Amino acid sequence: MTSFDPNNTAVVAVHFQNDIVGPDGAFAGFFRAEIERTGVLGTAARLLDDARAAGVPVVYTRVAWKDDYSDLNANSALLGMVAQTGCLKDGSEGAAITDEVTPRDGDHIITHQRVGGFTDSDLDTTLRGLGATTLVFTGVATNASVEGTARAASDLGYRTVVVADACSAGSPEAHSASLESLALLAEIATTDEVLAGLAQPAAANA
Repeated sequence: MTSFDPNNTAVVAVHFQNDIVGPDGAFAGFFRAEIERTGVLGTAARLLDDARAAGVPVVYTRVAWKDDYSDLNANSALLGMVAQTGCLKDGSEGAAITDEVTPRDGDHIITHQRVGGFTDSDLDTTLRGLGATTLVFTGVATNASVEGTARAASDLGYRTVVVADACSAGSPEAHSASLESLALLAEIATTDEVLAGLAQPAAANA
């Protein structure tokens, strides 16, 4: 069984924000049906709660921009939609992390402006400061921000784990294709496997 050492593992929760995962969010038309079908928010909540109980730090990444979007470089269709819909403004309810997976005392929150969480942010510095060498990913969307951040994590030398049932995308096909691609760079696991691995003696990568 794959094991995880709580002393060098962190869970990275990607973009669980109301505008992205909420039923009335700006991106609900893209992601909400799969979020409801898969029950990903409940699964992610269990992963986060049990990881905290095991002493594993939780780090949230969130995207948010100024009211006038002067810090938004809309060089892709996805980012172009942000300005078009007027969503994810910093301080707004839409940019807040959804109640189902709300941060707890001691969690860390990283705000950034790109699809991937490492670009022009304090994410790497925060994780290194926590002593993390293994990153466990949960979030939405699998084939966008989760994949983008996980790929960067692999390039930065982290042991990278993507929790398949704690992520979702706009369609089952997009989710599956992303996981298939990520399997070349990361370990693909289930929530049960990760939590069981945290319960094992610290022998990560053994």
